[in-house]
Amino acid sequence: MTRPFKVLGIQQIAIGGPSKEKLRTLWVEKFGLEITSTFVSERENVDEDICAMGSGPFKVEVDLMQPLDPEKKPAVHTTPLNHVGLWIDDLPKAVEWLSANGVRFAPGGIRKGAAGFDICFLHPKGNEEFPIGGEGVLIELVQAPAEVVSAFAKLAAQ
Repeated sequence: MTRPFKVLGIQQIAIGGPSKEKLRTLWVEKFGLEITSTFVSERENVDEDICAMGSGPFKVEVDLMQPLDPEKKPAVHTTPLNHVGLWIDDLPKAVEWLSANGVRFAPGGIRKGAAGFDICFLHPKGNEEFPIGGEGVLIELVQAPAEVVSAFAKLAAQ
C-alpha cells in the first residue's frame, strides 16, 4: 500500500521538567538557543518556552515545558523527553492513512499547536483497536507549511 504522505524532518523536541528555569540554564544560557515565544494552556497543563536552533525551513524548535499544576494530567514534567514533533507534508492524509493502518492517536484530533501549525499526537501505546503506538514515546505530527515542504523537496532532489 502506497503511503500518501511524507515525513520531512524533525520539527521539534519537547523537554519537560518541574521548572523551566533549570531547562533554560542548559538550552538558553549554555547552548545559546533563543526563546522565540511562550505558550500556556490550562487544557494541556503546560507553561512552555519555545526556543529555536537553525533557521528558515530547517529551524528546529526545542520546547522547554513545565506543568501549570504538577498534580494534574497531562504531566508534561514526568517524562524528560516529552515528545518528538515531525514535519508532515499532508497531515489530514497522514492521519487518515495511519488510522486506517492501525495507528492509535491521542484524543484531541487535528488542532492548532503552540507554534500555530496544525498538529495531532500519536498515542504512546497501542490498544486492541489500534495496535500501533509510539512504543512509549509521544509523537507529534505537524503540518509543514508550503515553504518547508518546498525546501525539503529541493534538498531531496540534490
